[in-house]
Amino acid sequence: MRLNGVCYDAGRVMLGQDWRPDFSPGLVRRELEVIRDGLHASAVRICGASLERLEIAAAAALELGLEVFLAPELWDRSPAETLAYIDEAALLAERLRRGASPRLTLSVGSELTLFMQGIVPGGNVLERLAAPEFWRRVQEGRHNAPLNAFLAEAAGRARRAFSGPLTYAAVPLETVDWRPFDVVSVDIYRDARVRPMFGDLLRRFAAEGPLYVTEFGCCTYRGAADAGGRGWEVVVPDGQTLRLKPGLVRDEGEQAAELSDSLAELEASPALGAFVMTFVSPTMPYSEDPARDLDMASYSLVRSGPGAPSPRYPDMPWRPKEAFAAVARHYLEHPPA
Repeated sequence: MRLNGVCYDAGRVMLGQDWRPDFSPGLVRRELEVIRDGLHASAVRICGASLERLEIAAAAALELGLEVFLAPELWDRSPAETLAYIDEAALLAERLRRGASPRLTLSVGSELTLFMQGIVPGGNVLERLAAPEFWRRVQEGRHNAPLNAFLAEAAGRARRAFSGPLTYAAVPLETVDWRPFDVVSVDIYRDARVRPMFGDLLRRFAAEGPLYVTEFGCCTYRGAADAGGRGWEVVVPDGQTLRLKPGLVRDEGEQAAELSDSLAELEASPALGAFVMTFVSPTMPYSEDPARDLDMASYSLVRSGPGAPSPRYPDMPWRPKEAFAAVARHYLEHPPA
């Protein structure tokens, strides 16, 4: 592949919860150094809602020599609010691009059928997924026309300010008109249903243009590989906190094996690059209590919480999981082509 990437969350916000509540520019830069030097990655996909945070993280990544896919994500807002946000994001991206070379690609959205109001009914992503008519609408393809109308306008507005490559991170249930974009991106997890057709799906997307897989990965419990992108659904509310459904068994080996297998298949595919989901998830900490070990339901390569830091990274509030070593080994053995 041309790019060996890792997703980095600078603060996605869902239902009012910031997934990166403590944002320190110094820590961000140090983690990006670990992504470059410890994971041997050549690229980072920086996601989040705050444009200020995105600028800080992207500037640091570019200074460190990493290629950047910038993914501003204003979840669960109206199309009008999202377009205004994209306008601002495009201005930010152009400032970064002019100062740092053409190693920056801008995404105008991620999985908007799920994460933006107005494509399918529902005020937030959970309401949309739970709506009885959601899958019927998707199977009938009724979401594609409003999605593509929005994407055409979003790409046109972004190009007014940003002169670098544009993309959109699709999910396989979306049929995107890729003509407004320079790069084809897809978030795709090898769950039990997708695994047999994973290669075919990648070839289908690659036929539309230069292909990058902007998310793939696995949670950290036994059976998580089969759950794929919905592995997080084992988390349930418990008063003011969260717990896991009973019976889960922590399995770092399964996560590592699934990432190794996915990377091997991606190397043999037409994809030009891929981004492992994700580096760190501080709001999903490890616990010795299996019912409270939220890290089991995270896709992160490192675990936060009790037991951190590690001897290798004594300055970090996390410690690497087995998946960290698996990804580092693959990227070291398969440098960017």
